[in-house]
Amino acid sequence: MTHRNDRSLRVGALARVEGEGAMYVRVDGTTVTDVRLQIYEPPRFFEAFLRGRGHTEPPDITARICGICPVAYQMSACLAIEDACGVRVSEPIAELRRLLYCGEWVASHALHVYLLHAPDFLGYPGVVEMARDHRDAVERGLALKKAGNAILDLVGGRAIHPINVRVGGFHHAPSVEELRALARDTLRPALEHALATVEWVAGFPFPDFTVDHELLALVDPRRYPIDRGRPGTSTGRSFPVRAFEQHVVEAQVPHSTALHARLAGAGKYLTGPLARYALNHAVLSPLAREAAAAAGLGPRCDNPFRSIVVRAVEIVYALDEALRLVAAYQPPAPASVAVPARPATGYGATEAPRGVLFHRYDIDGDGTIRSARIVPPTAQNQPSIEDDLRRFVQDRLELDDEQLTAQCERAIRNYDPCISCATHFLDLTVERT
Repeated sequence: MTHRNDRSLRVGALARVEGEGAMYVRVDGTTVTDVRLQIYEPPRFFEAFLRGRGHTEPPDITARICGICPVAYQMSACLAIEDACGVRVSEPIAELRRLLYCGEWVASHALHVYLLHAPDFLGYPGVVEMARDHRDAVERGLALKKAGNAILDLVGGRAIHPINVRVGGFHHAPSVEELRALARDTLRPALEHALATVEWVAGFPFPDFTVDHELLALVDPRRYPIDRGRPGTSTGRSFPVRAFEQHVVEAQVPHSTALHARLAGAGKYLTGPLARYALNHAVLSPLAREAAAAAGLGPRCDNPFRSIVVRAVEIVYALDEALRLVAAYQPPAPASVAVPARPATGYGATEAPRGVLFHRYDIDGDGTIRSARIVPPTAQNQPSIEDDLRRFVQDRLELDDEQLTAQCERAIRNYDPCISCATHFLDLTVERT
């Protein structure tokens, strides 16, 4: 290529991510001076929509925030409302919620691994082109996605925006026979697909690139966190969910409609699979730990490009855990508990596939929501993604604009950013000065 002293890269719409976002990189001489992950979707005002609504409504309203991870929003909302009202659901209800959440993990991770990220490692522009040469792999990915959706459909009432979830539990609990049939016909075959997925992605070529961000995830000493846990970090910080806003500080930046989050007194951090795995590796199921070890993962993974392997291990765990939950299942009776309103503030956090998702609600005595706060994973990760891009580009300035842009998009997809719920194609403009 013909080298220039100054150049800027602009990606008008990032390909193969969920939602609408752009990327801007500015290089002055031999130094990367500006990197922006630009989330330009209009704000959707869900927190404002919730004000004035009844305290039983957030699970149905917040599910519409994301078509890929509606259960994450429903579960965090339920926990926060129940916390405000001083209600704790029975263990059978909690276990059925965890089963539902396992379905979402399987479906979301399978979508990312096979349809959004694997084409990067195998040199294809998208999954359609990849399927021509790797039909068996793509069919395996679709079978995993279908298995996750089957859990969502049976337990949640439907795969997209489940309708069976309510504050206090469920409108209806599936029968033992229905769940056992699901395990026999769908989940056990899917577990074999999941193990094959770990082996497959472990063989991908990974760039030599590591990160040293502080990691944030829920921590549960009993089992891998999905539906509950206490926030903790890789530096030993630990705090209750109700103190989340004291430790995670959000601020507006000019180039994004998403707030940037930082840890108080520490700065940027990373949440998601790498953080979950590092803080909770010891409580993975034996089968998932064996799969991780066979894939070459130690107790911690610091290469974001290898996050696809961690996600594959989490698919194994989610299916293994789903089978355990089905084997021990007894229908909760009743399927929900009463959650009478009282004037209070409630807090809830769960592990969405992309990381910690926090909800906070202030409600009146009659159940009217006075205010709501929702902190999604992608907004929390945005400062770390930008920092990683800065270092990633700095080491690859010898690439021409087209190659460098493609590499940057690939790096962004490591984090599976869920900007909203739609996939858009690339619109690229390169400017040089």
